[in-house]
Amino acid sequence: MGGNTSKVTAQDKAILDMKIQRDKLHQYQRRITVLTNKETDIAKQMIAKGDKQRALLALRRKKYQESLLAKTDMQLEQLEKLTSNVEFALIQKDVVFGLQQGTNVLKEIHAEMGGIEHVEKLMGETADAIAYQKEVSEMLGGRISNQDEEEVEDELAALEAEMAGPQQLPTVPNDQLRERDPEAEPQPSRVRQPERQAMLA
Repeated sequence: MGGNTSKVTAQDKAILDMKIQRDKLHQYQRRITVLTNKETDIAKQMIAKGDKQRALLALRRKKYQESLLAKTDMQLEQLEKLTSNVEFALIQKDVVFGLQQGTNVLKEIHAEMGGIEHVEKLMGETADAIAYQKEVSEMLGGRISNQDEEEVEDELAALEAEMAGPQQLPTVPNDQLRERDPEAEPQPSRVRQPERQAMLA
């Protein structure tokens, strides 16, 4: 079965516990709201019966329930803030971990490259090599005549052709030629000039 075996951490359990507590407080608030509504109904009934003392008692119980409701609201607010802070701290932890991993990878890449000094040294060596090549070309260019330059270019072309390999020539038929029999071949008919002119006319 199990493809997803995600590990539940202590932080996950703590967040879950806080959310369970929050849900319990919400349930408690709903119960208190129902009770305060009942106490209001009881107070109305007692007033209707003319029992002022019992009406006052019901309203006092209602007031007490409302004070509990206010305290529950404060606890709920603190609990939700705490839950949000813990979740945000976990996100920050993941971000910091990601940044640390990225920094470590960058350090490894720089170590493989040999550091900035090594890169600068390579760039300097490359620039020196290009400058040397240019200097040699200019020096040789001034000492070689035009004829020598043409010979050098011809030699370069010959070397390129040699490196490319032998060129394929077209294949020649290997059949033996048949002997011709002059009598077997049809002879072109020769029309005399006057007859030809008469035909054309």
